Amino acid sequence: MEYSDLADFLRKRREALQPEDVGMPRGRRRRTPGLRREEVAALASMSTDYYSRLEGGRGPQPSVEMLGSIARALRLTMEERDHLFVLAGHGTPPRPTRDCHVDPGMLRILDRLQDTPAMLINRCGETLAQTPAHIAFAGEQTNYTGMARSEVYRWFADPSSRAMYREPEVSTHSRVLVSSLRSVVTADGPKSYAASIVHALQKLSPEFAEIWDAHEIGIAHSRTKRFNHPVVGELELYCELIDNRDRQQTLLVFTATPGSESAEKLQLLAVLGSQTLDPVR
Repeated sequence: MEYSDLADFLRKRREALQPEDVGMPRGRRRRTPGLRREEVAALASMSTDYYSRLEGGRGPQPSVEMLGSIARALRLTMEERDHLFVLAGHGTPPRPTRDCHVDPGMLRILDRLQDTPAMLINRCGETLAQTPAHIAFAGEQTNYTGMARSEVYRWFADPSSRAMYREPEVSTHSRVLVSSLRSVVTADGPKSYAASIVHALQKLSPEFAEIWDAHEIGIAHSRTKRFNHPVVGELELYCELIDNRDRQQTLLVFTATPGSESAEKLQLLAVLGSQTLDPVR
């Protein structure tokens, strides 16, 4: 582990970032260049003391998970992320087709959509990043572990993941998810991570097994979706998909017709944030 080089790299990347680059207000009393250490620590979901020790060249070797969080907080490119891992003594991480490193350009888009429900997912349906408005709308989805990180797995393994959906949205979404997963398995092969999700769900969910056996491919998402949110009630939203072909990740942005009741409810959710309220009745 190259302590001095690691500390220097972290400091230089922090100083190169401006508050606007990560969706933060600049404020009037900012005298130091770039972000503050506590701001990077908050973005990486770690203590300021821990990050400060790393940047000061006196902290313990960070874990792979910590490095991934720091890379995202500092908006590192793939090449910069690899360099960070090497400096920290972990070597260059592999670049599998199941990519969990978020491109800085996609993060910049998310930073500018703070009051709009938006989420970034990879090819296996794992949520990589969410806007605060999306967390208020659908709940925190980045803290799952194992196969539960995949929306496809949760959809068939955990009935609560369908709580906001109603028929015929449920049946259609089930077919869309299985169709998308089949495309990934076909591309990645029978020994891929996507294939392991299939094997697990075939044993766990008769519904999944039945849809998988139908061998459907290319089932498209409906751009207009209807939800029943536990706080604000019925919502009709338009879902726009933006693909990042290099990272093979997709940004989903949910909007409502301006002036509609759903638009007013989205504005209410943006104000409320993720605080818990009594559901509508």
